[in-house]
Amino acid sequence: MSLVDLHGRLGHTALYFTIIMALWGFWRFFRRQGLDSSYWGAAVIAEILYLVQGGLGAFLYFSGIGNLTGRGIHILYGVVSVLVIPAIFFFTRGEESRRPMLAYGAGFLFLVGILLRGIVTVGG
Repeated sequence: MSLVDLHGRLGHTALYFTIIMALWGFWRFFRRQGLDSSYWGAAVIAEILYLVQGGLGAFLYFSGIGNLTGRGIHILYGVVSVLVIPAIFFFTRGEESRRPMLAYGAGFLFLVGILLRGIVTVGG
């Protein structure tokens, strides 16, 4: 498996994990539950997944292995995906009540769209 294939498969993994995180976030919100250690841990895993995916993408781009000619928007999607979860944490001030669950659910839903667009821009 090449690095380009790994980047593509990791992108799909991030998409599936993000869908689960969005559904889980909305589920917890509608059940009137706040953030717990399980959700925090999964959110950290998601962020690490986005960072690894972005790091691999940057390596492919700067090494010339990845063919992104005319697809600079793909890079923007990668940068945005890395920034969303820390932005929600900053916005909610690390609160663990019920209300931030809506923000995390919506944020992960937004990331589903970003990841889908990122995958589509390279034809994957």
